[in-house]
Amino acid sequence: MKKIILTLLIIITSFSANAESKLIKILSSGELRVGTTGDWDPMSMKDPATNQYKGFDIDVTTELAKDMGVKVKYIPTDWKTIVSGITSNRYDISTSATKTAKRALVVGFTHSYYKYGTVPLVLKKNLNKFPTWDSLNKSNVTIATTLGTSQEEKAKEFFPNSKLRSIEAPARDFQEVLSGRADSHITSSTEANKLILTYPQLAIVPDGGKNPAVLAMLIDQNDQVWLNYVNHWIEIKKASGFFDTLLKKYGLKSL
Repeated sequence: MKKIILTLLIIITSFSANAESKLIKILSSGELRVGTTGDWDPMSMKDPATNQYKGFDIDVTTELAKDMGVKVKYIPTDWKTIVSGITSNRYDISTSATKTAKRALVVGFTHSYYKYGTVPLVLKKNLNKFPTWDSLNKSNVTIATTLGTSQEEKAKEFFPNSKLRSIEAPARDFQEVLSGRADSHITSSTEANKLILTYPQLAIVPDGGKNPAVLAMLIDQNDQVWLNYVNHWIEIKKASGFFDTLLKKYGLKSL
């Protein structure tokens, strides 16, 4: 595996005039800086007791650093600044985020390795009141979202008649539902399945997920050398079964 990656690295850098690529800087410094929010179960979660990160994307970026022969350093960020962290060079790459046209205007995306659906959650006791997506699209219904997430934009599309409430991290949208300050929130099907295990008073609105979306890591769109390397690495790891193993480890199934 390392021989294959080293060969790719040689090919990519040999034909590139961009000597200032982050790839070269990372190899020179011996450190890969990864921006992560630490609040998305099971992709990236921060343990407050140890300040250590764990999760699907943490395993991905740890493996990337290992194959590059460098150490990984996690840089805390939040959803409203995850894009600007790339453009301002606070970190070299981020853990995964949803690909959106708005984000793609200013930042690059690696190849994707996971696809999910979007679902609303409500209090289980309110399922009879909110049995469908349409039942949530009412002027007297409040939908909570986390500021800066792709769900914030989706809520505007899905629920144009509802009252939308954006919550700033480290607070989270689902906490508004638990407290009764909001009727519902929307999130990835991945996180939703984890939330209802942790908070059995929550339930997924049962009429199916909408708007299938893909996850990818954020990266500098102007640094084609670094982007090409990571994309090649992702495809190699897909072929090796690495991502399939992680899906099983975290109990996930890509759409």
